[in-house]
Amino acid sequence: MKAIHTLPLVLAANSLCPLQAEECAPLIRAVGFYQSRPLTDPTALLNVEIERPSPKPHDILVRVKAISVNPVDTKHRKRVESKDGVPVVLGWDVAGIVEKVGGDVSDFKVGDEVFYACDITRPGANSELHVVDSRLVALKPKEISFEEAASMPLTALTAFEALFEQLGIRVNARNESKTILIIGGAGGVGSMAIQMAKRAGLRVVTTAGRAVTTEWVKRMGADVVLDHHHPLKFQMDELNIGEVDYIFNTVSTSDYWTQMADAIRPFGRIVSIVESEHPLDLRLFMKKSVSFSWELMFTRSMYSTPDMERQGKILGIVAEWLRRGWLQPTLRRHLSPINADNLIKAHRLLESGTSIGKIVLSDWE
Repeated sequence: MKAIHTLPLVLAANSLCPLQAEECAPLIRAVGFYQSRPLTDPTALLNVEIERPSPKPHDILVRVKAISVNPVDTKHRKRVESKDGVPVVLGWDVAGIVEKVGGDVSDFKVGDEVFYACDITRPGANSELHVVDSRLVALKPKEISFEEAASMPLTALTAFEALFEQLGIRVNARNESKTILIIGGAGGVGSMAIQMAKRAGLRVVTTAGRAVTTEWVKRMGADVVLDHHHPLKFQMDELNIGEVDYIFNTVSTSDYWTQMADAIRPFGRIVSIVESEHPLDLRLFMKKSVSFSWELMFTRSMYSTPDMERQGKILGIVAEWLRRGWLQPTLRRHLSPINADNLIKAHRLLESGTSIGKIVLSDWE
């Protein structure tokens, strides 16, 4: 994939090309960057042209209708740089329409409306066309828009895997006697986790720090909201919550490490999605026989695990829950069109730490 800035985006009609004119165009629009830069730098994100991607046997080619941004986008922008002059293209949440299918694909056809979270080891989806392994994809529910669908995949997959795989919560069991503490309920993952935990019958305790975020998490279904500016266990004791069965940390593993040790019940389970900059002392959990695990939604696709297709199946479950009204999309802010200026605005909102729900971009100029 090469970036070429001097050539026109679409080739002139050519009798030598046997395909539609747009299929012959070697370049497509995208937003990318070459060097890691702060958002104050005008080259932090750029409108670029890249080579039109081609699907491999397991892939589908998708015309991107809407994307959303996640903290991983800002982290990647700060850590990754271009190789061989090829721009880095971010974007891991997509909703779009299938334009072409690989030879080994049987579950999708041209014209299908789909949504998915990308493989972080491949180019991202901040581009007009994107290729993705079909095993990571599900059909978009007809009942929701492309913008709403783009707000869902990465956070829904992360929340589902964390709750029902890492924490071992049984989705269809009676869990009314169980309590979960979700640290950071107003973000994209927290918003999904609250809804899914309630769907599983748990009592949900979460954290927020402002009136607007408190209102949001209650709308998502939280039973109790703690103020993250103050010690959590002290507030839990005041509210007669006691210790909790599960903890899902979406904010900071290291900052809440000792607080989680205080708040968790013996034989409880903890999962976190936030890497720690410092070593963590697991001995704090030994007396209570507590289990701790990490959740990274990209693991299956990064390592091509034997069960990689499970992510597409999970998204299928999410799609059914959306159709039934058991989940609500977490789209909070919509920007249009998809271009460098609007993606910079989205990254700036994420880096401010005040973003609620999901930020979605749609349509190309």
